Amino acid sequence: MSGFETKMTQWLCEQLAIEKNPRRREMLQKEIGHGTKEFLRTIWYPAVGNFNHLYAEWEVRDYGNRYRYLDLAYMPGGVKGCIEIHGYRSHARDIEAWRFRDLCKKQAYLVLDDWLFMPVAYLSIEEEPEVIKQMALSFVGKFVSLSTNHSLSWIEAETLRFARGVIRPFHSDELALHLNRSTRQVRRILDKLVKMNVLNVHNGQQRYRTYTVVNNDR
Repeated sequence: MSGFETKMTQWLCEQLAIEKNPRRREMLQKEIGHGTKEFLRTIWYPAVGNFNHLYAEWEVRDYGNRYRYLDLAYMPGGVKGCIEIHGYRSHARDIEAWRFRDLCKKQAYLVLDDWLFMPVAYLSIEEEPEVIKQMALSFVGKFVSLSTNHSLSWIEAETLRFARGVIRPFHSDELALHLNRSTRQVRRILDKLVKMNVLNVHNGQQRYRTYTVVNNDR
C-alpha cells in the first residue's frame, strides 16, 4: 500500500471511529467516490501534504430539511469550506433536468449558509492538475485569511492575505506595489512577519529575497 493509500485509509478510519451519526457512518463505510479519491491523490495530498480539517461525505441539512452529503468538507477553526468533484457525464452533458436543478439548489444552499464553495471538474484533475493544485492552495489560503491573528495590524493582515493569494514566492517590490507603500516600509513589515513565524524567507539573497507563507499544518 502506498504512502497516500495508508494516510487516506487512516484518515477515513479516524472519522468512522468518532462518527455517531448512523447516516454518515453508512456513507463512510462505502468506498469514497472515484473522483474524490483522485482529487485527494493527485491534487490535495501533493499540494497540502495532509488531511487536517478535511472530512469526507459530510452531512448538512438544506432549507428544505433534506440531508445533503458533501464530497469533502474543509473546516479549520469552525469556518466552512466545501469541495465538490463534478464528472462531465453526470453533471453536464447527460444530466437530467431535475438533477441539474437540484445541484444548483444544493450549491445555493451552501453559499447562503456561509460555506465557501469550490467545484472541481474531474477532467481538470486529469488534464490540468497543476492549475487545480494552485486553486486548492488558494482555497486553503482563504481560511488562513479568515482566521488571521487579531494581533496583526490591518497592513500585516493584508500582507498575509496577499501572500496566500499569490501562491508562489513573492518579492518585496510586488508587495510594495500592492500596498502602495515604500519598499523600506514593506521590508520592515516582512521582517516582523518572518520573526512571528508567519512568513518564511524563500530565497535568502538580500537583493533578490523572496517570501512564502509558513504552513503550520504540513
